[in-house]
Amino acid sequence: MVNARTLTGVEQFFDENDIIVSKTDLKGRITYANDVFMNIAGYTEKELLGEPHSMIRHPDMPRCVFKLLWDTIQDRREIFAYVVNRCKNGDHYWVHAHVTPSFDEAGDIVGYHSNRRVPDRRIVEEKIIPLYKELKAAEDRETNRKQGLAASTDMVVGLLSQQGVEYDEFVATL
Repeated sequence: MVNARTLTGVEQFFDENDIIVSKTDLKGRITYANDVFMNIAGYTEKELLGEPHSMIRHPDMPRCVFKLLWDTIQDRREIFAYVVNRCKNGDHYWVHAHVTPSFDEAGDIVGYHSNRRVPDRRIVEEKIIPLYKELKAAEDRETNRKQGLAASTDMVVGLLSQQGVEYDEFVATL
């Protein structure tokens, strides 16, 4: 299982002109992955298709960010977020993700589409990593996973409320 793999601490990078693209169904199972995604994550198309997108979730990534992401796209809105993902071999890579719902002709959500670009290193190092460490620490302080998620969600909601912005606007102004 991917989540049981040891982290290497090695960061992988992709070209600033490359875009990582994936599509999922309503449950978050991968229905499409482009070559850039497969190359950086280290998976074949066969290994990815039908699997939950969370298979590349890095354990240092705060769950509250994914909660915000899912709440937003299920509400028919797009979101931008910084995400650290785990490669098949235990390496990791940072992305600036743009996630949107996909609609059919009747206007119903039929899946989700994500484009990921190279993130601004200064923002990742100076803003995102310290914030995510705080959020993850809040999650980890609780013995119950639900309480941990609630604690980190309260932190991020408080931060956004204090600044009077939604998460993607917060990300855009870093």
